[in-house]
Amino acid sequence: MFTRLRALPRWIVAHPLWVIALALGLSSVGLWKALDLRVDADLVTLLPPEYDSVQAIQKLQETVGAETTVDVAIASPSFEANRRYAEALIEDALAMERPDGEGPYFTRVDFRRDIRFISENALYFATLEELDRLEQFLRGQAQEVRSATDPLRVNLFAEADSGALARQAEGDRLRSDLAQLALTEYLVSPDSTTLVIRFYPTGSQTNLGFVEQLYADLDAAIEDVGPKDFHPDMEVTAAGRLLRQTIEIRSITNDVRNSFGAGVLAVVFAVVLYFLYKSVQARTGGRWRWGVVLNELLRTPVTAVLLTLPLLMSLTWVGGIAAVRFGTLNLMTSTLGLVLFGLGIDYGIHFYARYAEERGAGRNVPDSIEETFVSAGQSIFVSALTTACALFVLQLADFRGFSEFGFIGGLGILFAVISMMTVLPALIAIAEKTGALNLRLRGEAAEASTDHRFPFAKPIVVVCSVLTIICILAIPRVAFEYDFSSLNPVYEDYDRRAVALEPVFGQSSRRNPAYILLDTPEDVRSVTDALKELSERDSLILAVESLQERFPTDSVSSRLKLGRLAEIREVLNDPFLVADTTGQVARLRQAASATSPILLDSVPSFLTRPFTTRSGEVGNFVIVFPRGSLGDGRRSIRFAELIGEVSTPEGGEFYAASTQLVAADMLRLMQEESPTMVVITFALVFVLVWVSFRSFKWVAVAVFPLAMGLIWMLGTMVLLGVKLTFYNLVVLPTVLGIGNDGGVHLTHRYQEDGKGSIRRVLRTTGEHVTMGAATNLIGFSGLLLSSHPGLRSIGILAVVGISATLAATLIFFPAMLQLVESQGWFDRRRRRRRYDLGDPEAIRNPRFRLRADPTPDDE
Repeated sequence: MFTRLRALPRWIVAHPLWVIALALGLSSVGLWKALDLRVDADLVTLLPPEYDSVQAIQKLQETVGAETTVDVAIASPSFEANRRYAEALIEDALAMERPDGEGPYFTRVDFRRDIRFISENALYFATLEELDRLEQFLRGQAQEVRSATDPLRVNLFAEADSGALARQAEGDRLRSDLAQLALTEYLVSPDSTTLVIRFYPTGSQTNLGFVEQLYADLDAAIEDVGPKDFHPDMEVTAAGRLLRQTIEIRSITNDVRNSFGAGVLAVVFAVVLYFLYKSVQARTGGRWRWGVVLNELLRTPVTAVLLTLPLLMSLTWVGGIAAVRFGTLNLMTSTLGLVLFGLGIDYGIHFYARYAEERGAGRNVPDSIEETFVSAGQSIFVSALTTACALFVLQLADFRGFSEFGFIGGLGILFAVISMMTVLPALIAIAEKTGALNLRLRGEAAEASTDHRFPFAKPIVVVCSVLTIICILAIPRVAFEYDFSSLNPVYEDYDRRAVALEPVFGQSSRRNPAYILLDTPEDVRSVTDALKELSERDSLILAVESLQERFPTDSVSSRLKLGRLAEIREVLNDPFLVADTTGQVARLRQAASATSPILLDSVPSFLTRPFTTRSGEVGNFVIVFPRGSLGDGRRSIRFAELIGEVSTPEGGEFYAASTQLVAADMLRLMQEESPTMVVITFALVFVLVWVSFRSFKWVAVAVFPLAMGLIWMLGTMVLLGVKLTFYNLVVLPTVLGIGNDGGVHLTHRYQEDGKGSIRRVLRTTGEHVTMGAATNLIGFSGLLLSSHPGLRSIGILAVVGISATLAATLIFFPAMLQLVESQGWFDRRRRRRRYDLGDPEAIRNPRFRLRADPTPDDE
């Protein structure tokens, strides 16, 4: 195919300025759009919008909202000092104006509550289940006191009463549940040494500039009020979930920017050094001459520009399309800038190195570019197409972390190879014409080795075969990281601030609830009953609550609640409970004093606000609390299977909303799709390689290092303790595409050079393959510097995979090739190369005719 395209490189060399102008024009448009890209760290965006868990959480956010507060913790030994400072700070904070002229920073503040209402009606807002357990507990306590006062019923020889221990445990549980209703006047810790103020911001939570300026101005206001003036030991800290969201996105953005800058410099430096070494070798015949070294060193900026500029152009093209297609980058696609730079420069290395060989053989610029385009271009294109297709396969996945990564990555690879085969030749032509570049061979070339056999082939094959068997046996031990907490980044600034809130908010066992949003109170009752039945069968469900149970909204529910309160009051009138001197029974009697329905209009707003929709109505919710942490992905998946979809006896289907359920769906989806993506990618690689070689024998040769490299990668993961995560699963198909690169290039070159050329192939194309893999490693190694454990896991697995495939390509592959060559496998279908352009010895003593047209022996 590339033989038919000989006219294209000729045209590029004849009109380089047109090519550069067109590329710069496209780059300007792409850069203009790419500058609008932002990072979205929300896991919800990684799942398809049609997923039930995604639709449920979006509906919940639209109906209820997702207000995130700015919390200020005030800590000192004196509660009174904390209160006075809070009042002073609130006045200043509410008066703070936004610098953009859009009004104040905060709409309202949650500070002091009128608790007289709740103290008189607390049990009116208890659930029926809590009232049942309270009544049972009170009757048990009354019976215990009654028995203790009757000497005829005392068994002096009885062992410790196990029933008393059970009642004590039940009392502790009941006390914990009812504590949810015992709202305090202030948001304060149990020892009253920490007081929290909650501010509600006005601006967008996704506007990083607004949030950062808010916290900066709030910190300044905290200092201006003067905490030490109220108490010498007072510490005031601004925190809140809003701060973590901002720190996370800013940290990821900085990671991407810093790793891209450092990685690009490292890649360019490594490539320039490599070509400096090759150029000095070619001009001095292997002898160290300072004059030549200095002269070539002065030309290294030209090499850097030649290889970097086309690649940067291709990145602006794909960045512009990504901005138009997606608008934002997710956690995975945010890493692609440096990765694509490391991958894309590989094609430039192969093209430029082969061009240098052609020029070193004495050919002129147009002929050298044409021959490089036709000969090396085929293997470069097949390698790029294989990698691109391996990435495009990811678009078949429902998981958007895969599909978007595949689309942007695959498109970036195609743009990179197109740029390297069009813009790079144009730049080379201009550089050669202006004298900035001159790759003609001068001086004596180094003597070529007369022994072209790969040494120690048999021992290497034996050792590598044993290593491969060991790795195959270790593959079943490859583990998946289910612990979500180990993948969460640690932000010291946020953690330092969050610690200040723990005395107030860190005591509750009811965390990470799932919400089921319903249409009618009848649906609420049906779903609540279904979930409570589930909770009796599975202990993972800690509690089920409905707002209608705490806030009766119809006459039937109100009468039922009032009837239960009357029964509680009757129990509290037991003479053995009335005699209580601790005041607890008196407080319970006051809390159960409601005798008529309480209208929602009379309930304090601080009590109804968490359960109120955007329209101001009390929502029809069912809340499900998990028992313990859902940090383990397996528990999260099991919780999602339990309550993700709830069926009622009436035939209704309802879906729960929670970020934990979204994470469970994401994990389950990735585990289901990853094996399929790997199998499809490997099959696609095999097909593309077959299209290139048209021989199953040569396909097996070309794919051999990839297969061995994957086995070695999995074995190395077990040895080093590297686990698969829901972040780095995307690397597996990518490594398939990248790892195939070396085998394709070496096999193509071996076909050209023929039998006995293994060492020469390694010395020429093998060096290029090594350098290309090194740039890939540098590209992914930038992720090792990330503060995000998930992004680091991508870098770690990629480095292990690329290193394993490179080792298989440079060690196992040539040794095995030498053995099969010695057995005569390639004798009958040997293909000679028409030109030997890289071996100085062959140039001085050619063993075949140099002709542009093929001869019968070449076929």
